[in-house]
Amino acid sequence: MLDMKATRGKRPVSAGLYGAFSLTFLAGSAFLSAQPQPTLQSPGPQSGATVESVEATDLSGNQCDTMMGTMKGMMSVMGESMEAMTNHMCITPTRAGQSGDEDRAKALVNQVRAAIEKYKDYKKAIADGYIQANPTVDQPQFHFTNEANAQYADKVFDPTRPTSLLYYHTAKKRFTLEGVMFTASPGASEDELNRRVPFSVARWHKHTNFCGAPANKVKEYLGEHPKFGMFGSIHTRSACVAEGGTFLPEVFTWMIHVFPYESDFKEQFSMNDDISHVH
Repeated sequence: MLDMKATRGKRPVSAGLYGAFSLTFLAGSAFLSAQPQPTLQSPGPQSGATVESVEATDLSGNQCDTMMGTMKGMMSVMGESMEAMTNHMCITPTRAGQSGDEDRAKALVNQVRAAIEKYKDYKKAIADGYIQANPTVDQPQFHFTNEANAQYADKVFDPTRPTSLLYYHTAKKRFTLEGVMFTASPGASEDELNRRVPFSVARWHKHTNFCGAPANKVKEYLGEHPKFGMFGSIHTRSACVAEGGTFLPEVFTWMIHVFPYESDFKEQFSMNDDISHVH
């Protein structure tokens, strides 16, 4: 197995990661979909320390835990980049374990591992239709996405056809495969998501409350305290409009990561992207 001890330090919430999200928004994406606009949210203090204005349901009426309630005291588990998206995340609630949940999840991991083995050579991924997202941006985690698989995943869950392959950037090898991302339709119900990957084992997430910066403020996607985008302090429609931005209540779709090379079962469904998940 590849020795990754030297690269398992925490990944910084870098400008590259901010850039990846902002460029994805500005350029458009297969996952970005027009959604009905919700009722205007009441403005709240614009800081990472509050979620007063974050909805408790998604646009389809599914219940979701807000990130702040889940993230408190859990940064070491979920990572700084996830905590930075506190006001821009909806994650599925947990459910009590049912008979067969763990066996089903372990079978999924085995299927994923077998299906993606050939993609350790990223050129084979490209040959099979996986396209690198934002190739000009240096990122701590690279997504290679297959649009045909993404469209198929809206209706059918196939563990052998992940929407995206996740590669880790190392000094010795530019692209080292660490896992996959599965997606589901933005309107998928809790029960459907639970059938795909049980809530007692893992949690699906969706990106929400996105404020796209106006052309004269795109630099404010970046920096230590960004104002716009997935990591921005702005997370309400009223605050976004006041800054001349474009507000989207939801962007992308339901998604979940699976890291089949982790030996720890819980890490195989980790939400922490700040560490390497290959060994």
